[in-house]
Amino acid sequence: MKIRNLMTLALAAAVLAACGNNSPIGTVDVQRVATNWTKYQDFQNQLAADEQQIQASKVSNGQKVRMGAALQQKYARITEGLTQEIRDAATKVATDRKLKLVVTREGVGYGGVDITPDVEKALNITEKATPTP
Repeated sequence: MKIRNLMTLALAAAVLAACGNNSPIGTVDVQRVATNWTKYQDFQNQLAADEQQIQASKVSNGQKVRMGAALQQKYARITEGLTQEIRDAATKVATDRKLKLVVTREGVGYGGVDITPDVEKALNITEKATPTP
């Protein structure tokens, strides 16, 4: 669904913080953060429930489209808030560790300092193992 793709992109973009020209570079595994973050999981579950409620409602297709658009706007605002929380956590960790750049782990073949556990700690996330690909 478009909203989930938007959320994934927003979370990936969220960790771009503390940009600069020099190394060291930190990496954040956004997929792991999303998997471990209860707040994000609750958000996903509520989104799915709201989507199902709209589809199950006995209103016209036009009303369903309008309800879906309103839902999309609501969750875009929530996604922005979650994105900002991740960005703030990544920025704090990068500042504390004197990193010049933080990128998402998903786009890095090798290298960089993995700061995912520190970002999770800043977000009060209980660490779980990274899912096996």
